[in-house]
Amino acid sequence: MSLSDLQIGQSGVIQSISGNEKLAKRLLALGCLEGTEVKLKARSPFKDPLIITFRGFDLAIRKNDAKNIILA
Repeated sequence: MSLSDLQIGQSGVIQSISGNEKLAKRLLALGCLEGTEVKLKARSPFKDPLIITFRGFDLAIRKNDAKNIILA
């Protein structure tokens, strides 16, 4: 399951980040590491971007990028 598959209020634990290397490096710099719990806080009216919460802060992420974050 990927991050984009979560419903509002659901959470999961990051298993891996695949796809674009630039995206992976940016997310790692922000603290999106394997084993980090993330929660889907909100979606915009057109379903893109998604607002996720992890490590005490919120992050807006595009749905295409969220598909590359695999959850356990």
